[in-house]
Formats: sequence, structure tokens, C-alpha cells
Amino acid sequence: MYYISMIIVVLASILYHICQKSISSGANPYVSLMITYFVSIISTVVAIFILNGKIDIIESVKNLNWATYVLGISIVFLELGFLLVYRAGWNVSVAALTAYVAVAVLLIPVGILLFKENISFLKVLGILFCVLGLILINK
Repeated sequence: MYYISMIIVVLASILYHICQKSISSGANPYVSLMITYFVSIISTVVAIFILNGKIDIIESVKNLNWATYVLGISIVFLELGFLLVYRAGWNVSVAALTAYVAVAVLLIPVGILLFKENISFLKVLGILFCVLGLILINK
């Protein structure tokens, strides 16, 4: 499942950025997000019943914490941000890379401070190469 989950993330991210870049420039961003989330809700409901079998939805909701709700808010801003980035003229080949490298670098102190993750010399070296790549790709 280790690699399969990453393959899912990569393939879904590719589709995500193709779709974001392809949203009609005349479409209201909030209406686009509303329809996106409507389709997402329907897809999730179908997945619950087809892929997950019988579950107690009420019990599952009781097991949620603050992170689920804040994640919902952050996803709206993430989606809106990428939609606006592409409308502002960013290339699909550069926008995601720029965003993800910046996010990865900014998450390093979060991982260290909040989740007690370790950082090795090789990781620091990799981070420096990512930052250098970010600078070069945006020249």
C-alpha cells in the first residue's frame, strides 16, 4: 500500500491540475467549487457504499476531530488558489512544482516541531536542491 497510495496521489494530482487549468475562464470560481464539491460528495457517498461496505456513519462522524473541519476549509482555499493561479497565467508545468516545493520547505519546521520528525544531512541537501530548482525554474 506504501507505493500504491503514492501512485494514487500522483495520478490524482495530475488530473487535478489538468482540470484546474481547463476550467472555463468565464465560470465563477465559487460556483465552480460548489459543483466540484457536489460531485465530490456524490462520489464519496458512492465510495462509502461500494468500496467500504457497511459502516456506521454516525459513529464515524463522532470519531472526527477538529482537523477534518479545518481540512475542509483549507481545501476550499487550495482549490481557489490554484484556480486563480492558472487564471493569472501560470503554466501548469511550473505552478504546481513551485507551490509544492514551497509547501514542502515550509512544512519542514512543522514536521520537526509538531510531529517530532528527524531531518538528516541528506534531507537538508535535498531541500537546498529543491530551493535552487525553484529559483531556477521561475527565472
